Amino acid sequence: MSGSRASGVFTALRTQLQEAATEFAGGPDALEGILLGMVDDVDRAVREPLEIFPVCHHSPASALAMARRLREKQPKVVYLELCEDMAPLLTELRNCRLPVAVQAFAGDIDGFPQEWAPLSVVAPITEASAEYQAIAYALDTPGVELVLVDRSSDHVFQWNTTASENEAPAEADEAPKSEEAALHGEAVGVGIGDLRPRFAELEEHLLRHGKVRHWSEWWHQYVEVPLGDSDHDTYRQVMFLIGSLFRRLAPGDGDRVRVDEDRERHMWTRMREHMAATGTGPEDCLYVCGAFHAASRVEEFGVDGHSDSFTISPRTATTWQYGLIPSSHAAIEAQFGLAPGSVSIAATQWQKSLKRTRVQPYRLEGQAGARTSRAKKAPPAAAPAVPAPATDRLSGFLRQPPVLDGLDESELLGWSVDIVRAARRNGYLASTADAIAVFETSILLAGMRDRAKPTPYDFQDAAVTCIEKDRVPGRRDVRRLVEIMMGGDRIGQVGYEALPPLARDVYDRLEPLGLKLQQRGVQRALLDTAGQPELEACSDVLWMLRRLMPTAAARPIMGERRLGERSIQESWDLALGTHQRALIELGYEGVSIEQVLEQRLRREAYGPRATTAGVLAAVEDSLLYLRSGRLADELGTHALKVLSAERTVDGAPEVLRRARALLAYYRTSQPELPAWIESFVKAGYAHYCTLLPTAFRDEDATVGQVAAMLGFLFSMESLALSLGCDRTQLELAVAQSHPEDPSKTALLWAAQVQLGTLSRAELRARCDALLDNPLVVPSYPRHLSGFVHALEPVPGLADVVVEAVSNAFGRLPDTVLLPWLPLLISTLRKGAGDLAPLLIREAGRVFPGRLPALDTWVPPWRQQQEDPFAASRSRHLTTAAPAPRGAALLAAHPAACDAVAELLGCDEGWAATVGTGSPDTALTTTHPAAAEALEALLSRA
Repeated sequence: MSGSRASGVFTALRTQLQEAATEFAGGPDALEGILLGMVDDVDRAVREPLEIFPVCHHSPASALAMARRLREKQPKVVYLELCEDMAPLLTELRNCRLPVAVQAFAGDIDGFPQEWAPLSVVAPITEASAEYQAIAYALDTPGVELVLVDRSSDHVFQWNTTASENEAPAEADEAPKSEEAALHGEAVGVGIGDLRPRFAELEEHLLRHGKVRHWSEWWHQYVEVPLGDSDHDTYRQVMFLIGSLFRRLAPGDGDRVRVDEDRERHMWTRMREHMAATGTGPEDCLYVCGAFHAASRVEEFGVDGHSDSFTISPRTATTWQYGLIPSSHAAIEAQFGLAPGSVSIAATQWQKSLKRTRVQPYRLEGQAGARTSRAKKAPPAAAPAVPAPATDRLSGFLRQPPVLDGLDESELLGWSVDIVRAARRNGYLASTADAIAVFETSILLAGMRDRAKPTPYDFQDAAVTCIEKDRVPGRRDVRRLVEIMMGGDRIGQVGYEALPPLARDVYDRLEPLGLKLQQRGVQRALLDTAGQPELEACSDVLWMLRRLMPTAAARPIMGERRLGERSIQESWDLALGTHQRALIELGYEGVSIEQVLEQRLRREAYGPRATTAGVLAAVEDSLLYLRSGRLADELGTHALKVLSAERTVDGAPEVLRRARALLAYYRTSQPELPAWIESFVKAGYAHYCTLLPTAFRDEDATVGQVAAMLGFLFSMESLALSLGCDRTQLELAVAQSHPEDPSKTALLWAAQVQLGTLSRAELRARCDALLDNPLVVPSYPRHLSGFVHALEPVPGLADVVVEAVSNAFGRLPDTVLLPWLPLLISTLRKGAGDLAPLLIREAGRVFPGRLPALDTWVPPWRQQQEDPFAASRSRHLTTAAPAPRGAALLAAHPAACDAVAELLGCDEGWAATVGTGSPDTALTTTHPAAAEALEALLSRA
């Protein structure tokens, strides 16, 4: 700093500040060093041969000063503080409607922790920003070069160990984050001139003494307004001073300071490299950077700074994709910690400043809303101008009293009338008296805050005070209405030419719908694929967008897509313009939505956390959306490997549901089953047989999961046995299962009934024994839950379940039934809600359909059953005397018996009948036990 101290430009200012520090602090101390150091920072920046233009992001005063300076200086090279790898994309800004954001996106990362993926960096650009003025000037002026000198997007994450560049202050959380505020997603925001105190006590002091509520209001009142009409030198020195103040009073955050200094070293290194390579002189260049970085004290500062002390690290192997995404004022406010509505107010202030000063701003040729201008000619080569010596403008600026704007009554009256009109449209009971009250209160609040002219923030407070009552009748409160009235949340749009190939392909393929899909809002699309077959391709695109994009982007109202089914008429609510960012980011993953969908299905199936159910879901999606048998076979084969590696039964219900759906689809659509699904059934049969005893004992395995395993085994049993599986494996697995949980015990009994090792009569006897045991009655609802879950693998037990529930209600006294009735209802609702319809249908079949029949109705399980053996004996005794009808029937029609005999290998022929009897009837009469047992077996079946 010795060289800076030698300059005599700011000697008077140094003397004044030194005397002020001595007077207020009682002698030389740290305050004097800070104040004099600030002057040294300003002096150093002013004397730099390469002109530094300090800015604050999205500041109308900075944009206005930039437009003036560019027309005055006409630099040949503009160095801009922006990620250097975003330069090729800036020309596409002319095809967009601002605000938009330049984005760098990386889905597959290499060199960073995987939990950071995906990586995204955005740089929002508005029309009322100094960076847009510089970009428009450089791109549309022949012979001017635009050079981005800030670190690359890769270095943003290399130098930032927390993967979170900007932490929004508390004032950004005053309102809930809306859909417009989330346009940038989770991207890291970079901007030119993040100018805000990093010392909390300093910001609190400024807000308290400035009588404002938040930082955006302080900046508008004490920086934007005074600098709006200032000259170039005054603007630069004031911004240098503010940047130095915030830099010297910053807390000791070592990581953040290190990143800031590395960025400054990077930028100065790149500028010196460019000037050395092109031979450009510093007098022909303009360096646009944030005021915070303009007051830098690193050794690399300036064209004469050290060149060998900083080495730029190489980028990682991560592949970055670049594009433009729509932005909004709310998104910028949320990302950079600005007060809600501040960017909209700044945009309004920008338009007013242009009208007041008559400064002609720069706008890109072809920009949406821009006037058609004549072709620009290269500016005439100006003679090398001798730079004017720097003069002290700070002393006069700091001494002058604040310029109080006169009250513009017409403007304030217009605001008051407009806010009352907007409030009435939104349900408020506002009147002319409220407009007068808002007008007077605005003046009162401005006077209390030492302001002659009410600012938009004063007016906003006054409107809330006078109009806002005890509740908000509509969707918007008064504060939001003021923000809309002051300019609203302007939302940008990326033009068709600037979209990635995938997004353009989507719009082209959906063109037959005849809708303006690039506009924001919801549009209804009606598809009659039967009458207009060409719309079937649009339906395919919409269903893939439904799979890939947020739910609200493409929402089906009528129609569905399932395996083996296609709707002939569909109705959709489309909001692709509202979700343009999501569509653009799809373009970073591939050139068509089919390619992106296939990549995502593979990623889901082959990921480290892939499950069997997830892989089967990917198989189903490949058939639904891509109709790709090749991909389905590949993913299905991979499902075998995932299934064999699983050691839990967590996904058994989903595996059962999807395996059944795929099996039914292949059986109805193809002549034979694919090899992979046959192998999957065989492997699943053996896999679940192996896990069944463990699952019955495992406390973590729910009864629904065990029921799904049994459902897979029983429903796939016929196919598995035909493919070579052994049923003995299932019988052994059930025999080795010994559950302790009552619901699993009931489920095991149902499985034994299905296998034939337990009869229905024995099952009914066990249920009766449970009701007869007072110690077991409290757990009876859990047994019922197991029985209800058993309807999944054994749907034929529905009558037994109805009988068990009815017996409980009929036999238990109220003192026992009422306490566990809530437990029964909650257990059935929680664990078996999807199986209740089957139970209800069975109950409807058993119980009487009319109320009068209920009095005389007797449950089927309580009716006195005849002894099947006695009935059989009586029938045989009464039919023994006459001629046996069975034998006569066989003799009259021997063809069926001959076929059965031939099948069994019996070739003895028919025996002759002697008298009225026959050997077979005599045998059945003498030994009726076999016939009675057969009859009993058939009656049970």
